[in-house]
Amino acid sequence: MSLKKARILVIDDDEDVLIALRLLLKSQVAEVVTARNPNQIGSLMEGRAFDVIILDMNFNGLVHTGNEGLYWLGKIREKDPKAAVILITAYGDIDLAIRSLKQGASDFLVKPWQNEKILEAVREAARRKGNKPKPAPVGEDDQIVGESEPMEHVFTKVRKVAPTDANILILGENGTGKDLIARAIHEHSLRKGGPFVKVDVGALTETLFESELFGYRKGAFTDAREDRKGRFEAAQGGTLFLDEIGNIPLRQQARLLTVLQNRQVTPLGSNQPIPVDIRLICATNRPMEELSDEKTFRRDLIYRINTVDILIPPLRERGEDRNLLARHFAERYAEKYGKGPFSLTEAFLDKLGEHDFPGNVRELQYALERAVIMAEDNVLQGSDLVFSAIEKPRPSPPATRTTNLEALEKNTILKVIEKNNGNISKSARELGLTRTALYRRLEKYDL
Repeated sequence: MSLKKARILVIDDDEDVLIALRLLLKSQVAEVVTARNPNQIGSLMEGRAFDVIILDMNFNGLVHTGNEGLYWLGKIREKDPKAAVILITAYGDIDLAIRSLKQGASDFLVKPWQNEKILEAVREAARRKGNKPKPAPVGEDDQIVGESEPMEHVFTKVRKVAPTDANILILGENGTGKDLIARAIHEHSLRKGGPFVKVDVGALTETLFESELFGYRKGAFTDAREDRKGRFEAAQGGTLFLDEIGNIPLRQQARLLTVLQNRQVTPLGSNQPIPVDIRLICATNRPMEELSDEKTFRRDLIYRINTVDILIPPLRERGEDRNLLARHFAERYAEKYGKGPFSLTEAFLDKLGEHDFPGNVRELQYALERAVIMAEDNVLQGSDLVFSAIEKPRPSPPATRTTNLEALEKNTILKVIEKNNGNISKSARELGLTRTALYRRLEKYDL
């Protein structure tokens, strides 16, 4: 939705704030309605639909906890679960911002605001209210592509946490795109003008860990011929992304925890601590229940790096995103190798739908690159799709009888088709199959 068509409701007990926002917004939007008493919210929302609601968090001059704002946020979302609410307060802190975003606020701004920032926040909230979550562009060559429900949840979470300075833990199997999500968070944050520094901490040996992350001074060890900044200092004012955080040993975890608690690093060979101002994002392919085993990972460190966690779904749980990604990579590699444009046959898409993709998006990407390179013409056939022998199929529980599995599949298909009132397209999407693959199963089971 364009800002010019947006209808805005502003609730604040300060008349000066209401006047300022009305003057700022009236030339930018279709309508601005203001109210000093939050008890008017119910009647105002019954009479008309608002695209964006700007809500103060404190209406009691003696208490500034923000709890009033969170209470009225809940009331607004009871009336309209999809309401776009921007919370404003003069007493903001990061914990309050995180609580607000977790409870469904679209944005969180601190008074006094900059006019450009509040206009951008209103514009973005109106756009999101009128549109489904879209892929988040990350760079010229990298884009997070997906329209499935699990990925919409990821996009929504990224937009909510990116503007904060909260520490983020990204969870997901190898090849799901955790590094792209980390960069997207940085690119949509207030630190996007600063550096984005990635470190694969799981690959660092014990001797390299401290010198690589914290730096060293000349003469600190035999080969230290000059001062060198560590990655924490290199990320100053920006984002530090620690990949494979789950693979570092306990001793290094203790050292990392100390730095995060004190927000300062001491280079090797120095006694002078250096303050660091960074936003921390970590990622691991280990599931949370495994990561929380204190024999291998410190629980206090988990809490420190995990203000908010984002779980990236494996490709096998993303339904039609497989086809969307296949077309995306076919276009990318057609341009790279001066071929195409390519069309994908039903046989090609069926083969995609039947593969489990243990290597996730990375495996699909390399399969499409190979298919584009080896294709004889501009039509990709099922025979053009060759999966890597490197990836091993996911282990599945042994079945005592094949007929039991077939009966389970048949019953599942029947239930899904019945749930969708016979709509084959919807049923295929829910089952993670193409229409053709679903028709084949209907024929197989004589349905």
